[in-house]
Order: sequence, then C-alpha cells, then structure tokens
Amino acid sequence: MTLGIIFLSVFGSYVFYAIAVAYLPGSISETWMPSQMEMLWIVCTIIAALGMALFVAIRLSRRILTPLNSVAYSLREVAQGKLNARARMDQHAMGETAQLVSDFNAMAERLEYMTREREFWNAAIAHELRTPVTILRGRLQGLAEGVFSPSSELFEGLLRQVEGLNHLIEDLRVLSLNDSGHLELQRDEVCLAEELSAVIETFAAVLDAKGLILKQELDTRLKVYCDAIRIRQALMALLENARQHADPGTLTVRFYRSGASCYLSVEDEGPGIPDEAASYVFEAFRRVDPSRSRKSGGSGLGLAVVKTIAEAHGGHVACQPSGRGGTIFVLSWPVKASLEPLS
Repeated sequence: MTLGIIFLSVFGSYVFYAIAVAYLPGSISETWMPSQMEMLWIVCTIIAALGMALFVAIRLSRRILTPLNSVAYSLREVAQGKLNARARMDQHAMGETAQLVSDFNAMAERLEYMTREREFWNAAIAHELRTPVTILRGRLQGLAEGVFSPSSELFEGLLRQVEGLNHLIEDLRVLSLNDSGHLELQRDEVCLAEELSAVIETFAAVLDAKGLILKQELDTRLKVYCDAIRIRQALMALLENARQHADPGTLTVRFYRSGASCYLSVEDEGPGIPDEAASYVFEAFRRVDPSRSRKSGGSGLGLAVVKTIAEAHGGHVACQPSGRGGTIFVLSWPVKASLEPLS
C-alpha cells in the first residue's frame, strides 16, 4: 500500500506536470502557492490515496479481525461450558491468525477429550468401587443384625474384598503419579531373576487352582538396572490378568536379554486377544470382553499399570498372539540404562 501511494504521487505528479507543461503552461504556478489546476491535482491524488488505503485496510482487517472475532466468540462459548465450540477458519486468513485459529481448535478438542476422559474415569472408578463396597456393607450389616454367624469363611471373604480395594487404590495411585509426572523409580542393579522367581512362587498355588501350570525360563545370570519393586508389580499384574482370563494350560514366564534390551514376557495358551483389541488393551478400564471381565473380576487397571511401569523405565509393552493360540505380553526396557544419568 505504501509503495502504491508513493508510485501514485511520484509518477502521477510527473505525468501531470508533463501534460501541463506541454498543453497548459499557464496553469503552473511560479510561486509557493499552487495554482487552481495544481490544487485540483493534489485533491485528486489525496482522494485516490485515501481510497487505496481504505480498500487495503478493509481487506487486511477482514483477514485479521474475522478469525480473531471467531476465536473470541468460541472462547466465550467454551467459558460457558460448550466444549464443542470451534473457531471458524477463514480461507483468506493470514498465517499468524490462521495458526491462532488452528491452535485454539486443537486446544478445544484436547479440552473436550480430557473432559470426556475425566467423566469416564469417574464413572469407571465409581463402578469398580460399588461392588466390593456393597458386598462389605451387606456382610457387615448381616453380622451386626445377626443374620450371618461369624465364621472364618465369612471373614476371609471380607478380607478378599478389602484386598481387592487395596489393589484398586494402588493401581489408581500409580497411574495418577505417572500422569502428574511424579512416579519415581528406585533403580539399582539387581539379579532380577531372583525377584521374579519369588513372585512366581507366590502365585503358583492360586494359578494351579485355576488349572494354570507355571513354567519359568529366567536368565539367572542377567543383572539389570531397574526398580525391582515396580517390575515385580508389573509381573504380578500380568499373572493376575492370566489368572482371570487365560484358559487352563501352561503359563510360561520368560526373562532374557536380546541386543540392547531385556525382556519379561508372560505367555498363555488361550483364548487369545483379537488383533483389533491389541491397540487399546493397555488403556485403563478398557476390556476386550466387558461381560466376561465382570464375571472373572478385575478392575481393568492391571495392564495400564504394566504399560506405565514399562514407559517409566524407558521401554514399552506389547501384546502379541502366540503360536499356541494364546497371547504373549512382552515388557521390555534398555539394558544399558545404568550407563545413562537418571532424570
């Protein structure tokens, strides 16, 4: 716009005086005061410059103000609780304003997603707590009113419900610490096979009652740098998952090293997990078969905790089909973590 006005003033003045000198030499003033013809030219030049400036300003303001007004209106909508509000992207918006609209829409989508997730978590946690609390309340009320006679079996059942609540609370604590960035690991170089063997021995009787025969393939010479307590917690979650859902058969636990990573895997013989479910099986409260999970128990948090522990160690966890019709859960993390400074 500035260049256009300068061009209009300079080139237009050159053309005006060229024509005036050639055809109307008497119309040119010889003093500081412009003549009538020169005054007319000045007024016409000012009007043309103002028209050009007004035209450019309107077009420029539309490209800037339209997206900004859209963002401002959408912000008011979001502030009123309408999280599905989105700013309208103008096709003529400039780079910065277009980026602002894009960033706002991305933020609004993220906020809407987090709100849905929070509502889902609240409902899921309430659902998981309702069953054991209802059982505890019913049994304790029955004891208080004399409906039930005190017995070791009754108290063992109550204790199992309390233990289930304790596991649920601990899983929620781990996930919350990870989401807030406060999940700390107490890493040390340990012979992890001994720690894993102790967990396997603890679960042996419970798994045997479900028809699962434990098979160990642990590299006892391998020393790794990790938080042994967290790795044990991950293995317990995998074994508990197998106890709840795996068909009777051999349950193989392997611990080995391959390349720069060490691996901990649990393999069962069925029924397996569909390929489409492998993408969400490690998400909290996501179940492959919700109706079956209701019958077999479980909070839906165990595999999410396994994923959290793996990622905290700089590794990952995967769900793969096995050659025996079952599923292999593989937890891996770098062996050379001991050579890197802790964050």
